[in-house]
Amino acid sequence: MRHFFLLFVFPTLLTAQNMNLTEQLGKTVVYGDVAVSPDGTRVAWVQSTAAATSKQIYISKTAAASAPVKIEIGNGGNQIDAEPAWSPDSKTLAFLSNAGEGDIRAGLASDQKQLWIVDAEGSGAKKLTKLSGYAARPRWSHDGKQIALLYIEGAGGGGPLMAAPTTTGIIDKAIHNQRIAVIDLATGQTRQVSPADLHFYDFDWSPDDKTFVGTAAPGPGDNNWWIAQIYKIDITSGKATSIYKPLLQVAVPRWSPDGKQIAFIEGIMSDEGFHGGDLLTISANGGPATNRTPGRRTSVSSLFWLSSDQILLTEYVSGGSAISQLSMSEKSVRTISKSPEGIHAFGNFPNFALSRDGKSAAAVLGNYNSPPEVWAGPTGNWQQLTNNNASLPMTWGKAESIEWKNDGFNIQGWILPPAKVESGKKYPMVTLIHGGPSGQTSSEWPAGAGMSRAIIAGLSWRGYFVFLPNPRGSYGQGEDFTRANVKDLGHGDLRDDLAGIDAAIEKYAIDPNRLGVTGWSYGGFMTMWTVTQTDRFKAAVAGAGVANWQSYYGQNLIDQWMIPFFGASVYDDPAVYEKSSPIKFIKNVKTPTLVIVGEHDAECPSAQSYEFWHALRTLGVPTQLIIYPGEGHHFLKPENQADRMNQTLAWFDKYLK
Repeated sequence: MRHFFLLFVFPTLLTAQNMNLTEQLGKTVVYGDVAVSPDGTRVAWVQSTAAATSKQIYISKTAAASAPVKIEIGNGGNQIDAEPAWSPDSKTLAFLSNAGEGDIRAGLASDQKQLWIVDAEGSGAKKLTKLSGYAARPRWSHDGKQIALLYIEGAGGGGPLMAAPTTTGIIDKAIHNQRIAVIDLATGQTRQVSPADLHFYDFDWSPDDKTFVGTAAPGPGDNNWWIAQIYKIDITSGKATSIYKPLLQVAVPRWSPDGKQIAFIEGIMSDEGFHGGDLLTISANGGPATNRTPGRRTSVSSLFWLSSDQILLTEYVSGGSAISQLSMSEKSVRTISKSPEGIHAFGNFPNFALSRDGKSAAAVLGNYNSPPEVWAGPTGNWQQLTNNNASLPMTWGKAESIEWKNDGFNIQGWILPPAKVESGKKYPMVTLIHGGPSGQTSSEWPAGAGMSRAIIAGLSWRGYFVFLPNPRGSYGQGEDFTRANVKDLGHGDLRDDLAGIDAAIEKYAIDPNRLGVTGWSYGGFMTMWTVTQTDRFKAAVAGAGVANWQSYYGQNLIDQWMIPFFGASVYDDPAVYEKSSPIKFIKNVKTPTLVIVGEHDAECPSAQSYEFWHALRTLGVPTQLIIYPGEGHHFLKPENQADRMNQTLAWFDKYLK
């Protein structure tokens, strides 16, 4: 396939105001990978700024006012530390880092990460491994003598959010499965213990350290997470035995303290690492599963065993999250605390951790109206540990939750007004549709995650209302709600979005004749779909979208995600794919549409954006296409992140102002 690089810039519209906002947001200190020591006395996290690519680990006492300690192990280059994990006795912290890898004299760092340890004070750093390949998710054995991690020997990883590598030769043979490797701390020996023909996504040690439980599927791993089963692996022999084949997707398998049960999340999930569903348990020997949260109007996102009867949950709830405690014997769930943030402990961008007894926790708390900081202490009654963002100005309007009804559903979203609202004046509004579709827009400070959230601040800064709906298909209202768009992508969720827009117009000073729409990934598809179904919008920006579900099925590298949502492959039921394809209705489009995508996007290939842009250009609809060189689904280069925001703002300014 030929690659087309069509980069159009609006130099007169890339104002100093936009650049100042980007610079300001880029200074936001962001936190992630929070880890609480088992005894609850210390917390570690990864810290950087929103515009930086380097990341380093900090340690703090949870009950002291002393300043956090930064772990110093590098001597130059672009250091990236990740995934701190405490030893069972709380005396040692393990983590992954690329410190010392690559040509430090030239200021260059390698992507290769090794496993390091430091003591609880952050000193005595020691590198334990000489890995060659992708490594992630270090976890200590219960006896503290071993550390296991996920490892792809001789190859990269990171999932389909990253830029897809160029593949040549016999493609089916280019499979590098992610396996479970164990490092013996006494000898430094590393051995891979899971079978070579399975790709493991997550795992947990058994209480006696003799067995792993994990989610796995045959490779290629990026494609097959949606058909993963739960396996037990005998650590000595390496034999893997499937103990549960789910109807949908499974995540976060965790062993009960007595070793008799496995708890996990099952539900319809569109993206690896963004988990939500019901909490289920099975016997450690396999067998039928028991749903512990049937009909609950939430989406469980992570879990921790407190005892063999009690499980602590994080849940998505109607645009925010909750921490709850489940009693299996009493068949009850008690909510401990609620938050507008999307709190979860595992998967992509985790921001919550728990001590061994469940009495102490840590979280990164930051929402549209308050910048992120690290908090820790008794669960749900935390004290602030950091104060790095106190001086950051809030240059956008104060966010509010908004609710409405449509087609029998109760639906929630968020709305940010312009930074300044004058009485008697009406303002344009841009609807920003989240990805997934199994996901949720929670309240979050509009910086971090590769600056992908900055567009929210940018639009409000420049005088727009910003509407962020959570329509059917989203997390936060139970499994029936999340599954409500199956075989109906774009149809019911668009009706929900339009009803929400009507509710917002009725409540706020919004000009109904100056509406825009944008989104990324599934939100990019929804943007393409929306402009083929209605002419209410005067401008659109479609990011990493899907124009034609039929051709997309054969182009993307994660086609297995489509089966649960469409009910069959495109070869078995092409009609269900066609009815939701924007390209089928392309002649309806009148809305000026900017199309943006990364060159090496594995999830939503650039060919889909090219097809949509090509059709609009042929039909005479105002359109432009930007393909960012080297980027994947998740943009990594700060200059591309900033340009993406500026191009988007310029497009909306041109057509809505």
